[in-house]
This record gives sequence, structure tokens and C-alpha cells, in this order.
Amino acid sequence: MSQARPGQNPWRLGVFPVTVFSGYTSSFGGRTGPWGAIEPHYGLDIAAPLGSPIRNWWGGTVKEVIHDGRCGVGLVIQSGPYEHIYCHLLGSGADGVYRCGGLQLQPGQRVRTGQLIARVGMSGRTTGPHLHWGMRYGGQWLDPAVILRAMARSRGAAARP
Repeated sequence: MSQARPGQNPWRLGVFPVTVFSGYTSSFGGRTGPWGAIEPHYGLDIAAPLGSPIRNWWGGTVKEVIHDGRCGVGLVIQSGPYEHIYCHLLGSGADGVYRCGGLQLQPGQRVRTGQLIARVGMSGRTTGPHLHWGMRYGGQWLDPAVILRAMARSRGAAARP
């Protein structure tokens, strides 16, 4: 995670990952899957128009490029003990390298807070364009909505005299 100045709440420095926000379509926790069974959902689904820019939540290093039938094309970014996961991206994850237009990211590459890292797609198991944004801390899944609320509270506190 980026360094906050002494007395500054570090959550204030995080960046909401989707630049064109349409709404939340699925929250963290149990949900009914496509075959009617309750299944865990380890992230927050953020609806956005196809091709919308996705920014990196917090500075770190690309840990993994995903290309599978569930997440689709995705990225895992390591920021200290945090891993943030971005799924259903536009583009390709072939050969362990994420490519979308002029973007190209690969494991070991450093990325800044707020840097354009991907575009909203419909890869993997999805019914519409959105970003699935997941978060792990020390290997344990966290609810990204809790992180977003902490970011909003810290910014509100910083704006008050």
C-alpha cells in the first residue's frame, strides 16, 4: 500500500477502480448461482459500459494474469499483504500477459495507484459487462464494500475542519 503521511488515514489514498460507474450488481457473500444453488461470491460486481477504464485500487505489483472460464481474463495485484483481483476484463490473458489495446501487463510489473490497468469486459462467467473486484488480506477474502466505506469515511473526515 502507498505510504500515508503521519496522522493521515491510509484508506484516503485508495482509488475506486471503475471510472464509469453504473451500479452494483452483486455483493460479497452467498448468492444464487446460474444453476440455482447458493454459492460464495468473493467480491463486488460493479456494472459499467463495455470498455470502461479500470484503475488500480492501490500501488503494487502484478502477481498473476488469469485466463479461465470463471474469472475470464483477470489480474491479481499484490499491495503488501493485500491482493486485489480484477475479473471479466476486456482483452486477452494469453501466455501470462494481459493485453488490451495499448495496455500490456505481466507478472512482476509495478503499477501505481490510479493507473489504468484494464478495461471492463464480459470474459468468463458473466451475463453483462462489469468488473468483479475481489480483495484478500493475508489470504483471507474481504468484502470490498467495507473497504470502499472506509475510504469514503476517511475522505469525509479529511474534508472536515
